[in-house]
Amino acid sequence: MQRRRPEDDVEQEARRAALRLIGAVTMERRLLSDALPRETAALAPAERARAQRLATETLRWADRADRMLGPHLRRRPPQQALDALRLGTWEICGDGAAPHGVVDALVGLMGQDRQTRNQAGMVNAILRRLAEAGHEAWDTLPVPRLPRPLRKRLLAAWGRPAAEAMEAAHAAGAPLDVTPKDVDAATLAARLGGVVLPTGSVRLARGGQVSALPGYAEGDWWVQDAAAALPVRLADPQPGERALDLCAAPGGKTLQLAAAGAEVTALDLSAARMRRLEDNLARCGLRAETVVADALDWNGGGFDLVLLDAPCSATGTIRRHPDLPHAKALGDMEPLLELQRALIDRAVAALRPGGRLVFCTCSILPEEGEAQVHSAHARHPRLRTVRPEAEWIEEGWVDKQGGLRLRPDYWPERGGMDGFYIAVLRG
Repeated sequence: MQRRRPEDDVEQEARRAALRLIGAVTMERRLLSDALPRETAALAPAERARAQRLATETLRWADRADRMLGPHLRRRPPQQALDALRLGTWEICGDGAAPHGVVDALVGLMGQDRQTRNQAGMVNAILRRLAEAGHEAWDTLPVPRLPRPLRKRLLAAWGRPAAEAMEAAHAAGAPLDVTPKDVDAATLAARLGGVVLPTGSVRLARGGQVSALPGYAEGDWWVQDAAAALPVRLADPQPGERALDLCAAPGGKTLQLAAAGAEVTALDLSAARMRRLEDNLARCGLRAETVVADALDWNGGGFDLVLLDAPCSATGTIRRHPDLPHAKALGDMEPLLELQRALIDRAVAALRPGGRLVFCTCSILPEEGEAQVHSAHARHPRLRTVRPEAEWIEEGWVDKQGGLRLRPDYWPERGGMDGFYIAVLRG
């Protein structure tokens, strides 16, 4: 009998945790970021990273896995079995893992759970059949499509070529971008083995454990998608200005404001998320007043600059968070849109006369971006949009009312960017 190797045990524990993570998303409708602490608490760092990658890529490629599985399924299996089949399909066909090892491991895991034991034979048979088809069949399938309600909205808003380009960007995934605190971007890129993007962010050419990268512990930089760094760049905060980050956590924009020398008040509803922001401030040697409160109930004003990164569908971040379409149904958006309108009104009230409001959402839906700014102008006639001007802004990025529309399919040759809508408004 062949003895199991220690690395086999590590891989099996990572796979077991990955199935728990996938189930948390598909059955409990929880986000991976919420499920990770509980489901991977007992794992070593290497196992945790492996489990997260397995879960993330299985969810990213679930639509293609379902297309592979379809001809072999007479009916939809129970969700736990489907999760195992999707994981096995991606490992074998998408990741190039040895089929016999993947099949044996997943069948073993299914057999150890009383709830899934009777599905082990089916999982075994189907995955062995898929292994015979291999990469050739997998590679001929289209990139995963977004769920029908979201895809329908994107087709209506941007047209089929753009919607399909965004789906391709989601399938490609997202590189790691970082924002320098005060070190020169080119110097930081050389230290980290990355490249400087036109906007000043540094994009890494290699992965790895973020906290182990040079300069992290010293607070020389923080992780922030290149698009997410642009609202503050367009706001152009000045030393000594009073700035309010109205929905601040996890804090990348607060760090930018503080690094620019502004006197920052960072406000967020979540105490747990605010602790994370405070940890990042401390690591980077930056200061801000932090307030845990509901922005709609908090009374403060006279700010030179208010930044509102409003709660939204987060549909612009699917390339980075492929669990989103599985965990969150689009549904009725009106309550969320009403909250955004109320937060804009609160932000306007917090401005001093002549101050600047930067409104943004990480959404690719016009109702959470362009339409909100149009509505804000109707409610607050004194507002005017300041058209952004920067050498990195490409043709077609600025809309007719002066807002900056970013999409995941932009910069395909560089690895894409998150979807955002950003408007600078003068009050």
